Amino acid sequence: MNAAEVIVQCLKSEDISHVFCVPGESYLPILDALFSEQMIELISARHEGGAAFMAEGYAKASGKVGVVMATRAVGATNAAIGIHTAKQDSTPMVVLLGQVARSFRGREGFQEVDVEAFFRPLAKWAVEIDDAKRVPELLTRAFRIAQTGRPGPVVVSLPEDILHEQIHDVKFSKTFVPKPAPNEEDVGRIEQLLQSAKRPVVIAGGGVIRSKATDVLRLFAEKWSLPVMASFRRHDVFPNDHSLYVGHLGLGTHRAIIETVEQADVVLAIGTRLSEVTTQDYKLLSTQQLIHIDIDYDVIGVTYSPHIGIVSDAKEVLQRLLTIKLQPTWAAWTKERREAYEHVSSLPPVKRNINESVIDDIQHLLPSNSIITNDAGNFASWLHSFFQFQQHTYIGPTSGAMGYGLPAAIGAKLANPHRSVISLSGDGGFMMTMQELETAVRYNIPIISIVFNNQMYGTIRMYQELRYPNRVIGTDLSNISFANVAHSLGADGIRVESGEQFSHALTKALQSSKPTVIEVITDRHVLSPFLTVEQVRGGKQ
Repeated sequence: MNAAEVIVQCLKSEDISHVFCVPGESYLPILDALFSEQMIELISARHEGGAAFMAEGYAKASGKVGVVMATRAVGATNAAIGIHTAKQDSTPMVVLLGQVARSFRGREGFQEVDVEAFFRPLAKWAVEIDDAKRVPELLTRAFRIAQTGRPGPVVVSLPEDILHEQIHDVKFSKTFVPKPAPNEEDVGRIEQLLQSAKRPVVIAGGGVIRSKATDVLRLFAEKWSLPVMASFRRHDVFPNDHSLYVGHLGLGTHRAIIETVEQADVVLAIGTRLSEVTTQDYKLLSTQQLIHIDIDYDVIGVTYSPHIGIVSDAKEVLQRLLTIKLQPTWAAWTKERREAYEHVSSLPPVKRNINESVIDDIQHLLPSNSIITNDAGNFASWLHSFFQFQQHTYIGPTSGAMGYGLPAAIGAKLANPHRSVISLSGDGGFMMTMQELETAVRYNIPIISIVFNNQMYGTIRMYQELRYPNRVIGTDLSNISFANVAHSLGADGIRVESGEQFSHALTKALQSSKPTVIEVITDRHVLSPFLTVEQVRGGKQ
């Protein structure tokens, strides 16, 4: 086999069924090798950033490694946003990048860039293969690094001349992902500290989801009546309608939910890096005793020095914590914090704006196993504040990347073709990757994309109004008909201006076999669920 064919065999050995790309001349041999491969479907996107978001969303939804390919320099740098998202979200991804021929390197050849140097800060690992014989070794290593420890993106640079070279006696085996577990002493220390607690709380992150430990987390919480919070954009780590769920630590989190952590005396953080957003600018955990459990040595102690720090797979540690002995004294406090969450996360009977009507409708009209993705933007604060997620129903970027929602939904739908997949975007974020709607049409991927159109970059406008009221610059956008755009790309498009219209549109979209855009015309004076332009300018925020 030549090196390109070897690469495809490696993908097969890792059970890769979908590869995302924008085709490029620098890796034509790999495309040719995929032409003859029936087990792998190639999804050709309209932009490398969109392709990378698709691979990232696919990886989250499938539990597999996302694979994306791009051509040298111009394609590689376009894909960087998805690579950064995978790094911050701890998503396993392998990025195969074309590179100029080895004899041209170092001369600023056509579209040449030092891939290793460029991606080293963005990726978990970056490597350029300069010897065809090492393709099996280094590509296998790439898949191992992407999946083990704290998962993340690995970038592999492939000089185009090596792809033609012959390689003999190649064998592959699927990567085995080790699952470190705590020892008895570690479990005993956790038991002792929890037993001393009066107001404990669990903060659960993406590591719990990745290790398929959500059910074990629920059993653990139920056994000891422990309140559970979700870290930033990990809403689906615990059923939101459960009596032990007490909120999401995200952007714009209501004060009543933050107070739960502030009042806690022991915090058990599992599978979370305790990011800036989760910890509210690194200010939230100051007096509490912290138990920090993560699969990666490098995560523990970075943002806070824990009282107990343990390297472990989330499922392994939770299974062992089911065996400890506690005498809970915090049932009343847990009930109080659940009531505080319910008070601030319940939609009013009479909806105050169309955004609230949209969230209410998707709550009641979507099938319970539907997957929701979203872009960055203020529109998402209604989703994060009021929607009640079930386990394994949400995919969002902790990197805060705009343009994520639509392509991530495409990846999620390919991973789960029998589940409804819906994306939420603002008009600003949607226009960054809306060309991928054509990709969904071309491959017949029936996702639903809700676009909140307020003709502005809403989040930036909010901060603009807060810090420089009445001095608006750069945040106004044009009045685009996204429903018409959808029609022009071969998708269904529906414009709505009321809650009743949205209900009909969503019902129709759920029955359609085509991708659908539902354009929601929103009030540009409503900045968030709890803030209007007038309130900001009047000093009432």
